[in-house]
This record gives sequence, structure tokens and C-alpha cells, in this order.
Amino acid sequence: MKLFSFNKKNLSLLVLIFAANLSFGQATNRVISFFPPDTRLYGNIPYANDTLKKHLLDIYIPANTKAEMPLVVWIHGGAWMLNDKYADMSYMKKTINAILNNGFALASIDYRYSTTAIFPAQIQDCNQALEFLYKHASKYGYNKDKVALIGFSAGGHLASLLALSHNNHIPSFYAPNTHKSFKINAVVDFYGPADFLATLKPQENEPNDAISTLLGASPIERPDLAKTASPASYIDKNDPPFLIIHGEKDASVPPNQSKLLSSWLTLNKVQNEVIIVKDAPHYGEMFDESYIKDKIIVFLKGHLQ
Repeated sequence: MKLFSFNKKNLSLLVLIFAANLSFGQATNRVISFFPPDTRLYGNIPYANDTLKKHLLDIYIPANTKAEMPLVVWIHGGAWMLNDKYADMSYMKKTINAILNNGFALASIDYRYSTTAIFPAQIQDCNQALEFLYKHASKYGYNKDKVALIGFSAGGHLASLLALSHNNHIPSFYAPNTHKSFKINAVVDFYGPADFLATLKPQENEPNDAISTLLGASPIERPDLAKTASPASYIDKNDPPFLIIHGEKDASVPPNQSKLLSSWLTLNKVQNEVIIVKDAPHYGEMFDESYIKDKIIVFLKGHLQ
């Protein structure tokens, strides 16, 4: 099975994902209405000391909360080449409200598209954004030492890679003159690819698929790059706990990717749980059902509070 391949079926899916998260004539922040009333927004904060549009983040602070609240960092999907820091929120409104209503701050980050800068630019951006959030915690009122990640699809891949590689010394994953002072306490991974080599076959080599675009080469031709960019490559016993959620009928990222990630985590004695959502596709409101939302909140409270 192809991951994010640009055949007609999956290209149509990517277009739908993009359309689902795009509002024409958008205001400064087109998703603030999804949040609880009186949520404080700090929008379009530059995190990399430059003027790149893709180096911005938003911070949402719940009303009437105590200081030193935990922080959840949202990493959007879109095949590493679509969408922005508002993406995936349109079908996750219940979960967003639950996160804020339970006393968590939320930050959503942008990162450079693979069509502009190939890997490892995306993980460099994520690491830089997390370091910025760590260093500026006192300014916004959240606890820099209680941080969880939540990522969707390509964002799930980046969230997993960010957390799992953090214990490893990978200089290329960090922009020049940046550090990794922050700690990640937990990860919620929605249908992110975990191992780019696990399901690929030679006949599936397509130079314009999303993974090849991300890496700048086909995984078949450059398995070294594919391994370097795969979250599963970095699992060890010191990694944070994972809650992994995947659709049973995902046509873009096979559910076995999440099952494989869970198995590797279990073998390394890392706490994890995988939920396969019956009949669910690659994204959508089926992932915002109450039982999943409640599971996420219990997971976050268990590891951040």
C-alpha cells in the first residue's frame, strides 16, 4: 500500500483534507470560534527569529485557570505539504474544548512545507518551536515542564519523531545555534506514519509521492533517509508514553503503521495504547467521538497533572 501517494484517489483525499480546513476570506484566526468562550489567543508568534510565514505559532490560554497549567502542542497534518496551524481543528471541536476546559493551554505550530524545504527542515522547525515555547513559558503562564504533543497524519509523524528522537543525539534535527532544553511528557498520535520502509515495495516506487517529496528521494532508492525520518528508528526505554489512534479503513496510512509503532514501544517497555477506530477513514469527525475525547483527557491528566 502506498503512503500519501499522488494517485487520483489519494490526491482527491488530500484536496478534501485541505478544503476541510480552509476558509476563504479568513480572519486573523479562523478557528478561535471552536474554542471555549473567553479563551485568550496569542496569535502568529514568530518562533525562529525570522519572518517566515511557516515559522509562526498560536497559543490558546483557557479562561479562569491557575498559573503553571500544562501545555498541549498541536501539530497539523497535510502530507508535509498542505495546511497550516489551524488544520485538523475543524473536525476535532469537542476535543479542543475538552483540552481547554480541563485546564490545559494549547499551542499550534506551523512548519515549512516539503515542497519548499525537504526533510529534516520540518523536524528542525518543530524542535525550534518547542524550544521557543519552553523558553517563553513564564510569559504566557503555562508550565514548561509539563508538555504533551498531539499530531495528525504528517503531524502525527512529526510529533512521534520529535518525542522519540529527543533522547538521541541527531544534530541535523536542530537548526543552527538552537538547543533542546524542553522535555516531552506524552504524545497523542493520530494516524501518523511510523516506519517509511515497513510497507513499501519496489513496484510502489513513485517519485512524486508525499514521502519521496519529503525526503527528496524515493525510500526505495534512499532507505537510509527513510530510516532517519522514521519515528520507529529512535524508540528506547526512556521515551514518553503514547496514545495512538488510527482509522480501521485508512486508505492513506495503513493502520499497521500504528500497530507496528505500538509493538516497538511495548518491546522497549514504553507505556502505550493503540485505538483502531472501527470503519474510520484517514481523518474526520469519527475521531472526535466522546469515548476518544475522554480517553485523550484521561491520558493527558495522567501524565501532565
